[in-house]
Amino acid sequence: MTLTELIEDGARRLTAAGVAFGHGTTNAHDEAAWLTLWSLGLPLDTELEAHAPLASAQVARVSALIEQRIATRQPAAYLTREAWLQGVPFYVDERAIVPRSLIAEVLAEGSIDIWLSEDTRTVLDLCTGNGSLAVLAALAWPDVQVTGADLSPEALAVAAINVDKHHLADRIALVQSDGLAALPGPFDLVLCNPPYVNAQSMAELPPEFRAEPEMALSGNTAGGTDGMDFIRQLLADLPSRLSPHGVLVLEIGHERHHFEAAFPTLAPVWLSTSAGDDQVLLLTHDSLGARGAPAGAGA
Repeated sequence: MTLTELIEDGARRLTAAGVAFGHGTTNAHDEAAWLTLWSLGLPLDTELEAHAPLASAQVARVSALIEQRIATRQPAAYLTREAWLQGVPFYVDERAIVPRSLIAEVLAEGSIDIWLSEDTRTVLDLCTGNGSLAVLAALAWPDVQVTGADLSPEALAVAAINVDKHHLADRIALVQSDGLAALPGPFDLVLCNPPYVNAQSMAELPPEFRAEPEMALSGNTAGGTDGMDFIRQLLADLPSRLSPHGVLVLEIGHERHHFEAAFPTLAPVWLSTSAGDDQVLLLTHDSLGARGAPAGAGA
């Protein structure tokens, strides 16, 4: 069997099993290719057609991994212990959410650079998870100091692996914090991909997403149902932690309707990403200070 045939077979099996994607790939073919190449120790840019026929042991190894993906419904990144974001590799396991934040795109593309200045020196990655955005921020701006913060000590242990992996221990500090409670600031830039999934969507998540830590997904921990509980507290606390020229870059996924209902007086700048123009937003210190009280929690 050739490499191409093995990947096509894996894609057919994944499709027939009805697995869900969204943890680094969006379709069965790409997922099968990732699992196949990883299992064989081949780079992701391997030329499939040029590869020689595979030995039976190789085919069996790949087949077993595909079967594990189907049987466990674990995201592929948990099986490979590896995820890629903007071409940068990260370690990940079940202690942290699989990194896929759209904020990585705006960092790589420099689309928020016009909101920063020569005085931008301190960056906070709040809800850092496995530390991927903290690492990408440190790589993007060599002169900044980054704090990666999370409530979960388990996630921070994974983040520490990635800080060491990319040799950034001198520029990234990891802090356990419930929101901003242990983070006095001031920060010049805050990146935050928080838990924001509303209650109805949480109830409908496929098993692959339920395999991730619930606290990294559900935004309904304070009694709300609209997914905005964490964000309400964040926006209330943040003005005192931002420098006068500071900005917040916040990911809200498909929750724009709930966000705007909760914060009707805010006028964010919506940032363009591959998923559209309404999933990542930017707020300045001034716009946060003038926002007024948020609307109450709702469905």
